[in-house]
Order: sequence, then C-alpha cells, then structure tokens
Amino acid sequence: MERRIYGIETEFGCMVRDPSVGSAEEVVEQVKDYAFFEKKLGVIDLHARDYAFEPARAGGFLRNGGRLYIDAVGSHEEYATAECCDLLDLVRHDRAGRILLAQLLVDLKIDEGVSFHNNSIDHFGGHTFGCHENYLVQIEDRFFTDALSYLLPFLVTRQIFAGVGRVGGHRLTRPSSKNNIMTLGEHEVDYVWVSNFYGVEIDPSVDFQLSQRADHIVKTISSRVRFNRAIINPKWDSYYSYSNLHRLHVLFGESNMSEYAAMLKIGTTSLVLDLIEEGTMPPDVEVADPLETLRSVSRDPTRKWPVRLRNGKTISAIDLQRRYLDAAKRYRYRHDRQTDMILQEWETILDDLERDPLSTADRLDWSAKLALYQQYVNETGVSWQDDILQSLDLEYHNVSPSAGLSYGLEQAGALRRITTDAQVEEAITTPPENTRALGRGQIISHLIARPGSRYVIDWDAVYIERNRQLDLKNPFHTYEKEALRFVRGI
Repeated sequence: MERRIYGIETEFGCMVRDPSVGSAEEVVEQVKDYAFFEKKLGVIDLHARDYAFEPARAGGFLRNGGRLYIDAVGSHEEYATAECCDLLDLVRHDRAGRILLAQLLVDLKIDEGVSFHNNSIDHFGGHTFGCHENYLVQIEDRFFTDALSYLLPFLVTRQIFAGVGRVGGHRLTRPSSKNNIMTLGEHEVDYVWVSNFYGVEIDPSVDFQLSQRADHIVKTISSRVRFNRAIINPKWDSYYSYSNLHRLHVLFGESNMSEYAAMLKIGTTSLVLDLIEEGTMPPDVEVADPLETLRSVSRDPTRKWPVRLRNGKTISAIDLQRRYLDAAKRYRYRHDRQTDMILQEWETILDDLERDPLSTADRLDWSAKLALYQQYVNETGVSWQDDILQSLDLEYHNVSPSAGLSYGLEQAGALRRITTDAQVEEAITTPPENTRALGRGQIISHLIARPGSRYVIDWDAVYIERNRQLDLKNPFHTYEKEALRFVRGI
C-alpha cells in the first residue's frame, strides 16, 4: 500500500418526509450553508470551480482536508475525502462524511423529517448516483489500451466482495416506453454533455443482486457521465497530479456501509494497479464482454458467478479474482504490513465465498443485506417485489447511526468494524497526517479563525489575496512547515 494516494467521492441521496422543511434541493443548500457558516467546518468556495456544475459558494474545502459541496447535476450533497495513503485513514475519513451529514441534520433539528442515504440507487425513481474512487497511478501511453483489458475484468468481478447489494432490478429503455419510471430533470445543467437518453423500467424478474449500479452501466470508458455511465471516467486534471502520476477516476464503485468491504475494495484495487504498473499481470484474465459480465455476475442467483473469458473458456468470478490474488502474492508479498493484511483478507474472503457466500454476512454489505432480508421474507411471507423490501434496502444506507440498519448490525456485533467512533469523530475535523491534506487543513483552520481574506483553495494550490500562493504539487508531502510560514501575516 506504499506510494499510492486514494480518495472516495460519495453522492448522497436526500429523502424529505416532512414537506414543511422544504424540498430536497432546499435542504441540501441549508445543510451546506450551516456546515460552513454556522459550524465553521471549512471555508466556502469564493470562486466557481465549474460554472455549470460547481458555481461559487456551492461548497468548499473542510478543515479535515476534504470537500463538502452540492453537485448541480441532481442537486445532491457530495462529500470527497481528503487524499489518503493509509487504508485506515481512508475508511475513517469516508465514514466521517456520513457521520458529519447525520450530525448536521440533528443540529438543524430536521432529522425527524429528513434523511441522507449512502446508497447508489433510487428504486422507484429509476435514478442512480455514484460513489467514485480516485487512485494516483503512473499513466503511460499504453495505460488505457493494453492495461485497461487487465483492469476491467477485476473491476467487474470485485463486486462479489465489494458490491453493496440491492433488492430488485432495472431495465434501460427509451423514454417513450410506457413503463418508464424515471423523470427527466428540470434544470439545463442536467443535460450538459448528454448525447444519449434512456428510460428506466422496473425488472420484476430480479429478486436480489450484488450491485446497485450494474443495471445502469452502459460504457466501459466515457467522459460523459449522465446517460453514458461508465466503469471508468478519464480525468486528466490536477486532483492527484504529481510528476508522471495522475488520477484514475473509477466511476463504477458503490457506497459501502461496511468498513471491511470498503477497505478490501480499495486495498485490492490498489494492488491490481501495482501489478499493472509493474507489468506483472496474470495471463488469461481478459473477459469477452465486460459489461455483460458486470450484469450477469450481479444478477446470478446461484452465487456461482460464471465468467466467459476472451479465450472462450469459462471460469467463476472467484477463480478469476484468485488469478489476480496469486499474482499479487508473488510480486507484492511482505511489501508492507497493510499489503500483507489485504492479501490475507482477499484470500480468506474468496475462500469463504466459495464455501458459503452467506458466511461473509459479518463483513460484506450484499451478504449482510441478503441474510437480513431473507430472514424477513421467511418470517413475514412478503414477496421480494413488495415495497417494504425496497424500503428496508434504503434504510440499510441511512447515515443516521440511530436509524440506519447497517449501524444496528454493527451495534449487535453482526457487522465487523475496523475503526472506532473516536477515530471517525477526529476525522471530521482533522486531516490525515501524511499527505498534503495536512497543510491544506492547517491553512483552512487559519482562514476560519481569521475571516475576511480573499482566497482560492484547490487540491494542489492555495491562493490568498493577490500575491500569496502555496503550491501543493506533491500529494505525499504534508506541507506542514510550509503552511505555517504561509499563514504568517495573513
């Protein structure tokens, strides 16, 4: 896990049960303003980061080095973690975003009528929203050509341990379909760069599947993210840009409530990227059709998960993952403590999935859900197509510790944790200590304590007034001393 920066961006669904508090769009604005102007958790953007998607004052950087903002497409609350190079840091900073939003609703006294959800699907509205992963990678000319064929099979099959599970399924159609359940947005920004439209129908043939988003992914790579949802969205920007390293933006991720599943997802993906960068990928892993594999693995009720390879052979998704695992063990074993831990857990989870998929219900989101819902179906006799199952599915992802079903499983000792409440609470206001987020967080805390300055803050630089600038080009450097010198005299 050394020399890799990673981060997670999560788009949260907002459910308003009490219309007196306002619409969902009004609620997310209220929460954002309260976080920055009342709680002073960060500094609001004074400039437009993007005139279409992130205009001025749509959000800002937080004291913990991350970002809280409103994405104009869909008008949803979004939280981006600080840059992390330690898996435990990433997991606790990711969870901190959820706890932060839950606390803000309580502080505003609207938590009885409003809830945020860390899920990726709207069962009844047909919409999907993302949890995106970012990795610092070595980009060469061949990366998105030769290397991509090795990365995609891993990404479309890792859902056997990283998928968050969902009740039911969707079918993509043209919007003229009489059974379309998805309404089009009301705002022009919703259609910037959209070149294709589709409708969404409920698919009654599916009771439960591994992935919330598999039904909605239509491309392997696409720079256009709405109505062209892809597995990978190329990002050639400065978010994580240093030397010859750049940001790999993985669109096909899902919002894990399980800390263990989130850790395993990021850790294994990072190891596979190591193999790609070192040219030590296992042979015979290319799949015949990545998108078809994504959906078929997600929807397979037998949990055997057969995958058709490009060479014409068929193996299970578990055995395909084992090919990556074996290569990683050969080339990365005893590289560092976290690498050894991920290799061990990767092997254990694959063995457990092969032996009895539901034996992983204490660690993985999809199996925790399936075990819980199957028990409910058995006890009540309801159908898997009953609305109550969709409601339970949604409540699993409720970010409120007092209401979310996943938190209830944790409190009962039925879902494993790898962080403590104290560690997560600290991450709400404290940046990681070993990346550039530390220096950025120090500057933000200084600006909060001494308001009135004009500033522009970005991932790789901070500008104060007209003539003060601190570059943060190296994401592995903390910039602690530089930040202290920078704020003197402000």
